[in-house]
Amino acid sequence: MAEESGRQPPLAGVRVLAVEQFGAGPWGTMMLADLGAEVIKIENPMTGGDVGRSVPPYTVDQDSLYFQSFNRSKKSLTLDLQSPEGRDIFHRLVAVSDAVYNNLRGDVPGKLGLDYANLKGTKQAIVCCSLSAFGRTGERAADPGYDYLMQGYAGWMSITGDPATPPQKSGLSLVDLSAGVLASLATVSAILNARRSGLGCDVDVSLFDTAIAQLAYLGAWHLTEGYQPVRQPDSAHPSQVPSQILPTRDGHIVVMCAKEKFYQNLVKALGVPELVDDPRFRTAPDRMKHRDALVAILKPLTQTRTTAEWMGLLKGDVPCAPVNTVEEALADRQAVADGMIEALPHWQFGIVRQPASPIKIDGDRASSVRGPALGEHTDEVLDLIGVEPGEVRRLRDEGVI
Repeated sequence: MAEESGRQPPLAGVRVLAVEQFGAGPWGTMMLADLGAEVIKIENPMTGGDVGRSVPPYTVDQDSLYFQSFNRSKKSLTLDLQSPEGRDIFHRLVAVSDAVYNNLRGDVPGKLGLDYANLKGTKQAIVCCSLSAFGRTGERAADPGYDYLMQGYAGWMSITGDPATPPQKSGLSLVDLSAGVLASLATVSAILNARRSGLGCDVDVSLFDTAIAQLAYLGAWHLTEGYQPVRQPDSAHPSQVPSQILPTRDGHIVVMCAKEKFYQNLVKALGVPELVDDPRFRTAPDRMKHRDALVAILKPLTQTRTTAEWMGLLKGDVPCAPVNTVEEALADRQAVADGMIEALPHWQFGIVRQPASPIKIDGDRASSVRGPALGEHTDEVLDLIGVEPGEVRRLRDEGVI
């Protein structure tokens, strides 16, 4: 680990106050915590904290495996931000922090005083990041929003799934996860600028904008040339053929013929080298035009061997992968070699095993700890700003913390 080798993680010394819940926001701040930032998660003592603590199916008292998967290496402070004393404590923490980060509805940060206009008087260099559904302006600013909805709004569902089935969402909450990463990147970038200039700012990232941005090349094709994307059978790539799922004797395999040599290697391995010079399939545009005919030839051939056999035959010559189950993916030898599964002691679950951070610095990851118990670090954080133990007891008795 970075600390054990004498190196500090890259974000050591950065402190972020996080008013967050569920997935997108906590995912982003967990990226910061993984890189060494001190993330202080502010949770409402009146509502049981982050609603993610109660997300099924695997829950215990005031915690869940869902919560743990989004909140490792953070600190938890219970604080009522709507009480005068709670707001005073919050402002004292702002004065010794680099950023205030929230993933509330777009109209809420201003009401709770979490934006730069409200906090620059406390600290001019404070960065205020808002990760919301639709941003803080426009007709939908006050609308709630979730990943599932954004996949509908942004056209993702219309291009996902088999053409014979209804539109489908991604199997993972990719809008949430992507927006969280973008918010963390934007926050770090703004902190760097604030440390250089002495001036903070507002940072805005929305789920909707993230989903629209990730239309990427499809969006460029449509906006520039009027391209109309459609769902392809077998999860096929829209412009590279064959690049899709193919059936095997015992499952499925993915092939990606992104270059001419990969197509040639594939058909030779399948025992049909004559397809290299077949005029219907000679070039990439030819194969796009005659996609159905080519796939109809390939499918019976790939069904003659198992997935493992094809992986052995194609590996190194054709980009390919098995269609693993989640169980198989987490047990993959590459995941094991990369140390992508971590085991963190937990006071109720015993050991929480979960995917680790994908980021390594000089070959190491910063060490992780489990997600915090509700209010676990309240006393520690209040001591940071000089709140005496007797005052802590009074605040707790009055429900402020």
